[in-house]
Amino acid sequence: MHTIALGAFSITRIEEMLTPGFDPTFLFPAYDERVFEDDPDLANPNFLDPASRRLMSSMHSWLVRTDRHVILIDTGCGNDKPRPEPAFQRFHMLDKPYLQRLAEAGVRPEEVTLVINTHLHIDHVGWNTRLLDGRWVPTFPNARYIYGAQEFAHWSTPDGGLKTMPGNAAVITDSVLPVVEAGLVEFVEDGDRVLDGLSVELAPGHTPGQMQITLTSGRHAAVFSGDVLHQPMQVSRPTWNSRFCEDQEQAVATRRRLLDFAADRGALLFPAHFGAPHTGTVRRRGEDFRFEPLHDTA
Repeated sequence: MHTIALGAFSITRIEEMLTPGFDPTFLFPAYDERVFEDDPDLANPNFLDPASRRLMSSMHSWLVRTDRHVILIDTGCGNDKPRPEPAFQRFHMLDKPYLQRLAEAGVRPEEVTLVINTHLHIDHVGWNTRLLDGRWVPTFPNARYIYGAQEFAHWSTPDGGLKTMPGNAAVITDSVLPVVEAGLVEFVEDGDRVLDGLSVELAPGHTPGQMQITLTSGRHAAVFSGDVLHQPMQVSRPTWNSRFCEDQEQAVATRRRLLDFAADRGALLFPAHFGAPHTGTVRRRGEDFRFEPLHDTA
């Protein structure tokens, strides 16, 4: 378990699961094998499982600590949650040692002060709650949970996200609403500062209200990208959207804006699902981009 220090912040990945995920032809409708000719590193077994030819997919939280705060950015899939839809069966009724790994990083659930969900999909909110005596209760009872106001509204209206992704209804019921009902949620808007050095920015496309989280501390900068990027090959192919992106044109524009920022600012990229080493930088290559993994992480 490796911790990266960035100015006043330290960042540790808390793994829930790391497995082969989707076939690239399923995840990316525009998929083309020639991407490996342009960027052979994308065939690395950390990114593409050689046996199944499926994309390696990590489910994790980013644990961000300061001298006053213990922050989790996204919370994976969660244990004991029924997810029978064919596309999501690898998340069905999980029994993962996520809280044990959090403890190994030196954090008990009661010590978490802030939970930020970049968006409200199945694999980003699961550990918001845990099953206790037959009820879903907040896992982090002393935390302030940050939801995007626009994102929450999107999943709360009949013509919103549930119209295109009805399977997410159970996720809202067991992992999102119990925290609202407990009075722990703060709804934020584009540009809001969560605390000194940590702000949210609307990053629409994958969902209309998705947020990316920007960290700045002195000369250091980092961006927690949510699902603006699912896989490293989208750095080389920014026009490739996942089949789960709701607004295809907007998703591309948001992705290009994030890559421009990361490349120009030298910001460290903390994605939600990249395989090992899970983080890295973005470099320009002419008119294109290249993902450079940070090889001293684990």
